[in-house]
Amino acid sequence: MTAFAANVWMVLTELAPWLLLGALIAALLHGLLPRGFVRKHLAGRGGVVKAVGLGIPLPLCSCGVIPAGLGLKEDGASDGSAIGFVTATPQTGVDSILVSASFLGWPFALWKVLAALVTGVTSGWVTDAVTGSEAHVTTAPVDARRPTVGQMADHGVDMIRMIWGWLVFGVLVSAALTTWLPADTFASLSTAGTLAAFAGALLVSVPLYVCATASVPIAAALVGAGMPTGAAMVFLMAGPATNVATLGAVRRAFGGRTVAVYLATLVVGSVAFGLGYEALFGALSIGAVHGHEHTPAWWEHGAALLLVMAMAWFGLDDLKNRLRGDASSSAAGEPIVVGVEGMTCGGCSSRLEKVLRNADGVTAASVDLEGKTARVTGAITDARVRELVTGAGFDPV
Repeated sequence: MTAFAANVWMVLTELAPWLLLGALIAALLHGLLPRGFVRKHLAGRGGVVKAVGLGIPLPLCSCGVIPAGLGLKEDGASDGSAIGFVTATPQTGVDSILVSASFLGWPFALWKVLAALVTGVTSGWVTDAVTGSEAHVTTAPVDARRPTVGQMADHGVDMIRMIWGWLVFGVLVSAALTTWLPADTFASLSTAGTLAAFAGALLVSVPLYVCATASVPIAAALVGAGMPTGAAMVFLMAGPATNVATLGAVRRAFGGRTVAVYLATLVVGSVAFGLGYEALFGALSIGAVHGHEHTPAWWEHGAALLLVMAMAWFGLDDLKNRLRGDASSSAAGEPIVVGVEGMTCGGCSSRLEKVLRNADGVTAASVDLEGKTARVTGAITDARVRELVTGAGFDPV
């Protein structure tokens, strides 16, 4: 268990800085982009392409991209644009491109950028087609007022709060796999054949937290040991773009059909681009492989500690609201329950829940995305609850 605890902290130190950076980017995009920019430009087929182009150079890994992607969704981007951004961004980044070129050559690095572009656009277009989200982008009037710094900070914090439970689960699973997965798992792929190596790379990399930059030296070392370079492509596409926490957060925010599109696009796309690289560039020799062992810096430990404190606060706050709601219900009778139309993701339900909780007289409020209901307890009328729902941009029924 000592090794497991150490690996939990190691995953946190690798994840936390990027997650916090993603929340910061979400806050900055929310406050600095012109009002209505996201809603106007990040919808439809062209909007998906723009979102992918916005994300490719950003240095965000799989967990860090989630708050930024949810922020785009909250600001009016279509589901397809947000998912295209979430799919493409973790695979690349300026830092990842340069490191990939250094260890595995420029053909590999540029092929990975092309793969991120194609899989991001494909996942976004298919998401809009499957969910019909493009047709449901809100047309409500845009508030012309710029958010204050405090509102920008609240927005960034909310993006993490939506997914904190899945983050805890994902960190524990990733640490468990790191602790108890055989150390020679990747090395054994070098003798398994191309397709078997691809399948093994997927099975190992999809649930784990893999940083697009820090994992490049690992992939290069495996290639140097004999693993097909295409399998390294699979590892560096599917790994950075997925992990248990990311998949759970996408499911929470966008629904089951969208997470199926997201995962299928990455699996099929990584295998296809891995095979394509083997066919076109497989004969190219790989330069010298450098060793790599990551030792967290003081600021990474600090970011991990801050994230742990934030998740503990979110958990206690949620527990307090639940207990307060149960006490209020028993003391004041049945709560007010209102049907709500127009919620399309976890961000919508979280935003409405925050509006209801902050209303005068409300002691507890919860919103059920699947059941399309809002449940409010306190000194408030049914008519006032409906006004708040309408004011938040949804339709009370």
